[in-house]
Amino acid sequence: MSAKTEKPRKPSPPLVGAALKVFAQDKRSCILEALPNAILSIHPDNRIADANGAAEAFFEMGKPSLIGASLERLLPFGSCLLTQIAQVRERGAAINEYKVELGRFSAGDRRVDVHCAPLPHSDGGVLVVLQERTIADKIDRQLTHRGAARSVSALAAMLAHEIKNPLSGIRGAAQLLEPALGDEDRALTRLICEETDRIVRLVDRMEIFSDQRPLKREKINIHSVLDHVKQVARSGFGRHIRFVEDYDPSLPALAGDRDQLVQVFLNLVKNAAEAIGDAPKGEIKLSTAFRPGVSLRALGQARPVGLPLEFRVRDNGPGVSEEIAANLFDPFVTTKASGTGLGLALVAKIVNDHGGVIECESHPGKTCFRILMPMYR
Repeated sequence: MSAKTEKPRKPSPPLVGAALKVFAQDKRSCILEALPNAILSIHPDNRIADANGAAEAFFEMGKPSLIGASLERLLPFGSCLLTQIAQVRERGAAINEYKVELGRFSAGDRRVDVHCAPLPHSDGGVLVVLQERTIADKIDRQLTHRGAARSVSALAAMLAHEIKNPLSGIRGAAQLLEPALGDEDRALTRLICEETDRIVRLVDRMEIFSDQRPLKREKINIHSVLDHVKQVARSGFGRHIRFVEDYDPSLPALAGDRDQLVQVFLNLVKNAAEAIGDAPKGEIKLSTAFRPGVSLRALGQARPVGLPLEFRVRDNGPGVSEEIAANLFDPFVTTKASGTGLGLALVAKIVNDHGGVIECESHPGKTCFRILMPMYR
């Protein structure tokens, strides 16, 4: 038997080869766009040759403005990233550095992990990958917020049981003594009653944290919640403030308790209004967006839950002081003279009960509370 000879393959037509090449490039482009880290390719003269979507978010600039821009103009004066790029060109090898302070941008100081590597087949081209340290820090903060919410729940249950009963006895004793006392002493018994009533009101607020009943979830359009909150604010504490809306009209619904969500955003908007005060040109921006790719595994869950719904409340007030920024969602943390420090702790608990996360980024002139929540299924 004679061996079969394979027919030589015909070369691909030029158009097919070009199409395959374009397909491969598109595939690589999709991968780069899906990565959460800012990726830049740099020309030998330090101009940006290409950038992915995460780089647009990092520099707060669109790709048409980024491409061709000089790094010296984008980065703060004296940024060490320029030195690292120069070292990569000099050594011809990659450099990795962690917790690098890039300098002060419009949104504040940026601390990143940096990976710089020479681009193959280019004379002096460099690939730069920037991973913000705040991503890891935010995850740590979410765990802290949830731990704070659990500790407040336990504290609230203890307060309700151990304090309210003795208070009612103290108030009753003061009322019994009042008829037999003179005017000066009656003023003291009235003071006792007023102070015990004030403590009871505080404990009543704390009892909200110990409520472990399951949520009455329903399908909710978050835009109707935000519109309601805005109307309440405009008719009262926020009448002197300009409200700006940036809504995604195609945003899916979420599953939750409408009253509790109103309480969340009312607290955030009221805090923003109080931070702005009587300053001229005060502005609060309410925005919604769909951000796929974010997920979180809660305690006791087998699989991570996607959190694609993003809600933001941003104001142009003076910002949160550095002294309390790290503990902003802890109970009894406040800068207000008459505040109890329970508002944001309650917000963190409600968001946690809905399976979401909340974080705050604050700089002078820009404070943004960002909430991520799961979709209605």
